[in-house]
Parts: sequence; C-alpha cells; structure tokens
Amino acid sequence: MENLTFNADILFLEGLKVTPQSSFPAFILLLVIYIFIMVSNIGLTAMICLDRSLHQPMYLLFCNMSINDVFGASTVIPRLLSDIFILTKDRYITYKECVIQAFCSHFHAGTSHSVLMVMAFDRYVAICSPLHYATIMTNKMVLKLTLLAWLLALGSVVILIGLNVRLSRCKRAIFNPFCDNASLFKLSCDNIIINHIYGLGSAVVILGSSIGSITITYLKITMVCLTSKNRVLNSRALQTCATHLAVYLIMLGSSFAPMVLHRFPKLSDSGKLASILFHVVPPALNAVIYGLQIKEVRQRIIKALYNNNKVSNFTC
Repeated sequence: MENLTFNADILFLEGLKVTPQSSFPAFILLLVIYIFIMVSNIGLTAMICLDRSLHQPMYLLFCNMSINDVFGASTVIPRLLSDIFILTKDRYITYKECVIQAFCSHFHAGTSHSVLMVMAFDRYVAICSPLHYATIMTNKMVLKLTLLAWLLALGSVVILIGLNVRLSRCKRAIFNPFCDNASLFKLSCDNIIINHIYGLGSAVVILGSSIGSITITYLKITMVCLTSKNRVLNSRALQTCATHLAVYLIMLGSSFAPMVLHRFPKLSDSGKLASILFHVVPPALNAVIYGLQIKEVRQRIIKALYNNNKVSNFTC
C-alpha cells in the first residue's frame, strides 16, 4: 500500500523537449539567460534601494516588477536546467512539487498584470494631474497599491490551485515543460467543469482588467499630450510611457503566443516552447528596457560602471 501511495505521488513531467545533440547548447543558453535575469533585476532593485534619490513611486514600482521577474524565472528555469540532460522518459516530479510550481507560475503571471496596472495608474496621475502627484502618490499610497497588486494575484491563485488539489488523480503524466493549472486538472478523471469555469473566468477578468485599464489610461494620457503645448511634459510622458507600454506588450505577446499555438495540434510543440517564453523573455528584457530608457536609472548605471572602471585602473 505504501508503495502504491508513493507511486501515485510521482508524476512524469515531459519538460523541455530537446535532442541529445542540442542538450548542451540549450543548457548553456538557458543558464546564461537565467544568470542575466538574476544579475540585471537584482542589480536594478539594489541600485534603486541604495540610492535615496531614486526613492520615488515610479522607481519603487520598478522594484516590484524586478522582484516578480526574478521569482517567475526561478519558478521555471532551474527545473528545466536540472532535467535537460535527463532522458524525457526518466523525468519525474512529485505531486507536491508540481502543485508548488503551478502555484508560483500563476502567481507570477497574475502579479505581472496587477503591478503593471498600478504602474499605469502612477503614470496617469503623473502626467494628467502633475500638480497633485505628490499628494496622491505618497509612500503610503505606493505601499497600499503594491500590497493590493500582490494580494489580489495571491487570492485568485489560491482559489485556482485549491480547486485542483481537491480532485482525485487517475493519471500520472504531464505533457508540458512545467506544471500549471491545466496540467493539474488533466490528472483527474473527476468532473472539472468548476475548474474550467473559474480558470477561464479569472483569466478573462485579469486580462480584461489589464488590457482595459492600460488602454483607457493611455488614451487619456494621449489626449493630455495632444492638448498640451508643454514640450518638456510631452517628451517626458513619451519616454516613460513608451517604456511601460513596451514592457506590457512584450508580456502580453508572451502570454498570448502559447494560447494561440495550443489551438493548432500541429503546433503543439511550439506552443509548449512558447509557454516558457513568459517566464524568460519579459524577465530578461524588463530590466534592460527600464535601465536604458529611463534617464535617471541610466545615469546611475553609467556612473557606477565609470566608478568601477576608475577603481580597477587605480589598482592596476
């Protein structure tokens, strides 16, 4: 009985499908990307935390995005790296580990949308009500919005994964690079209509709120910029909003790619590969986009590199 119980808790996990010849290049590529994600995002967060002149709402919200990117990448990439040299038929994961990975991957996705909505609100207040910005976006307000963004994502994912944990399991194979909501409920032979309804409903609410709020915010910002003759205001608005919009579109593209590809059976393998992109592409690009596009952050990076270069030359 103990052996049967043990076997029921061990699942087959397909992981990243690569040929033996491409295993090493794929491992090196993923490892380099992961190291870059960690260094760039943690470096950006540390820079903002240590430099008091950057303790402004916009930059503090950047920290939330960077922390979430590190979390999201760490949810998926290390497991892919550890399994890449193992034969596909010999890749296994415990049910508890699978549940934790599914929870973390969806929590990362939900937080990405909610944090970007808060950042859009920050840009809206800064551009459309600049005189009231300091009184509205106080440190207390930033803290409240940050907690709201993380707690809303947490609440929706707790229910999502909780609906899966209650199900009995009759299957042991997960044909996906990593565990997610769909992977979990496909293990069951029970009636999963509630899972489908809540999963689809929560996705519609999150994506609808995200796309709707971003669209309305940027339409209002565009109207303000078109009616304003202040070139400095328009230039600053274009710079910060273009950065935020670029990050949002990259995230949205990475979200929709697997959804679209999974609809075509011949492209199922491409869809599985695309599902990894959400945890790889935005985390790798966000810190670069923010670091290079935002003048204040870019200046701090250049200054830090210049000081390090002077120290190294002096020691030589």
